[in-house]
Amino acid sequence: MTDRRPGVEAQPLLAPAAAVLARLRRSAASEWRQSQIYRWTLRGPPVEGLLAAPRDYRPVDPEMARMILSGRMTLAGETLEMGQGGDPWDTASPSRAFAVKLHRFDWLPGLMQPADPRLRPKATEEALRLSLDWLALFSPITPFAWGAETLERRLYNLVCAAPRLVEIASEVEQRRLLDSLAEQARHLLRLDDGPARAAERATVTALVGATLAGRGPRNLLPKALSATTRALRAAILPDGGLRTRSPEQGMELLLDLLTLDDALHQRQLRIPGEIGRGIDRMTAAVRFFTLGDGRLGAFQGGESASAARVASAVAHDDPSSRVYSFAPQSGYQRMAGRQLQLLIDAAPAAAGRWSTAACAQPLALEISCGADRMIVNAAWSPGAQGPQALRLTDAGSTGSVGERSAGAPLSGFLAAALGPRLTGGARSVDARRHEDETGVWLELTHDGWAASHGLLHERRLYLDFRSEELRGEDRFLPAPKAPALRRRLDPFALHFHLHQDVQASLARDLRSVLIRGPSNRGWWFRNDAPDVALEPSVHFEAGLPHRTRQIALRGNIGRDGAARVRWKLTPVEPSEQPPLAR
Repeated sequence: MTDRRPGVEAQPLLAPAAAVLARLRRSAASEWRQSQIYRWTLRGPPVEGLLAAPRDYRPVDPEMARMILSGRMTLAGETLEMGQGGDPWDTASPSRAFAVKLHRFDWLPGLMQPADPRLRPKATEEALRLSLDWLALFSPITPFAWGAETLERRLYNLVCAAPRLVEIASEVEQRRLLDSLAEQARHLLRLDDGPARAAERATVTALVGATLAGRGPRNLLPKALSATTRALRAAILPDGGLRTRSPEQGMELLLDLLTLDDALHQRQLRIPGEIGRGIDRMTAAVRFFTLGDGRLGAFQGGESASAARVASAVAHDDPSSRVYSFAPQSGYQRMAGRQLQLLIDAAPAAAGRWSTAACAQPLALEISCGADRMIVNAAWSPGAQGPQALRLTDAGSTGSVGERSAGAPLSGFLAAALGPRLTGGARSVDARRHEDETGVWLELTHDGWAASHGLLHERRLYLDFRSEELRGEDRFLPAPKAPALRRRLDPFALHFHLHQDVQASLARDLRSVLIRGPSNRGWWFRNDAPDVALEPSVHFEAGLPHRTRQIALRGNIGRDGAARVRWKLTPVEPSEQPPLAR
């Protein structure tokens, strides 16, 4: 099988004039949205009640309710001590990441499902109090509280909690809460924050329209469903991946669609065909992207997510469903043996407005050994508390040349105006796959180093089903159509980032590395690189950085413009006593 993936679209030259125009438009839109006239356009007929009880399929933190009731709120790895009955809205947040999750109401699902059922009445009362306090303070439209960064998820969390909140609210409180839901939904439908999350915005707006009763929501629903259909058609590829190429974003959109599908079923309304097809395709994609530890491969601005979250996204599907071997439109390859499972990024990163969370890490891979996640990428995501530099090539388990990256996000004024789009990098990736009963062979090549160094990066992988051994070979070759290669010894590096739960030791030969995961099963990482080292690295989970290490294989490009490193991953035999360096 051959899969040649050119870039999705050409990267335009982003002129400063375009950035200035974008900033002017954004500034004018912000001023308009904060005007009383615009606020008046959001109002509609009073909401008359609820017609559905949306189900949130995501698992929750069972201890969140107990903590909040005791006066402590923990979000984004930070804790706010607000005291019992305290006011988080009028208290300085510990960090911006905390403030984002606070205004997204990420704490609300935990209050709706406390671990101790006896806490449910108090937790619901606290949820209503905090929600109404937000309405009192942030009813005026501001860029942060009513912006796309916070509004979409807040609206989802609120509408899912609305049936419980309405049960204990007074008539006046009910009216305030439900009318605000309708206003926020109308505003969300009008926001244009780029195509990357348009499907999520439209889906959440449709969910509000399907849940609320009255003439206003009845008029909102068909508009929102039409917008959802258009956005899904643009975002979802035939193999179930998204145009952004983020596995985690695809899973999260699937969870939103399942909630919308459930609400429409409760109303006995017709489900648009694009929603049903999207659910089917993305369910298959989530299974494809799931490795042996039950979590997703972390690629292109997505994290691995928890195994419980992944399981909830596919719980509606037949567990015996076949998992396909490659995703041709999304541009990923999968290799799976009895113990070893791999995912490989085999396509250029998303381009243009779809690339605001894309990573310049062509041919990056992630590997699980049994139930242990072993080799990973840095797993930077838009919600991660980490710098944009973690979107560069050396933060992925792939090869890099010199001090440059095969693509980089915009920064400074251009990023502020146009978003942190990814520019440069690989324009074409070639993937050839051969598979039989003995194993699977992949040959991959990308041109991300052609412009800067006149080089191609070729990665060959072979998974032997019988010996459960993975053999790899990375080569740098002169690019045939690139400018004349500079005759210098450019340094190269192959990065294999390890999960933070992995222990690694360098053998006495100072070349082989013994790695062990939580199951204590050992694996040898052997290679013929000129220089081998264990170096510091970082891996993100739930937006938080974890210190870890990486295996770095280093050398220099030869004067003929070529270099090669062979490596393999093999299981340690039970009787083997690994000779380790002191």
